[in-house]
Amino acid sequence: MMTTASAAQRQTMVDSQLKTVGVTDAGVLAAFAEIPREAFLPPALAALAQADAAHELAPGRYLLAPLALALLLQHAGVRAGERVLVVGSASGYSAAVLAHMGAKVTALESDAALIAMAEAAGVPSVSGPLAEGWAAAAPYDLILFEGAIAAVPPAIAAQLAPGGRIAAVLRQSGVGRGYAGPLTAGGRPAGLPFIEMAAPDLPGFAQPREFAF
Repeated sequence: MMTTASAAQRQTMVDSQLKTVGVTDAGVLAAFAEIPREAFLPPALAALAQADAAHELAPGRYLLAPLALALLLQHAGVRAGERVLVVGSASGYSAAVLAHMGAKVTALESDAALIAMAEAAGVPSVSGPLAEGWAAAAPYDLILFEGAIAAVPPAIAAQLAPGGRIAAVLRQSGVGRGYAGPLTAGGRPAGLPFIEMAAPDLPGFAQPREFAF
């Protein structure tokens, strides 16, 4: 159950963390202000829900920090009614934010315990290997990666609708950079990152030897 205190804490997070670095999208701000992030964390981490940190939910698996997620969604320009795939949706927070913004969300997760957490928080998930995406609901207008990646697998790139885009922290030479935009025919980002951004790696998305951004 949401409390007045937790609502106030979320609004403080929005005002002090998101707005101060240029997050202005009304849909993004409303979702962060209204969705209780603590509901998507283990009880031991609930008190830290509004901290600007990526929280580890399972070995090697994290929720993106609020600021990183907010910036990715703002630059992605999410519109109501768009079909969105969240790759590595974990406990479902980013999927809940996208649904609040009016997107039609497919939350893909490979870890059964994280799927159980998401469903307990009211976010239905599909189960499968993350690097394969979820072809059954493709094509997608937007594909969000819940963690830093070095490359977009061909199977996932093929699931983008014409004119579709990805939102991800791209890892190159140890540096993460936020990117939201389309891919080339070869599955590479078609534009430039918008900011350097820290995020834990999403396992299974290492850069092939021949791949270069």
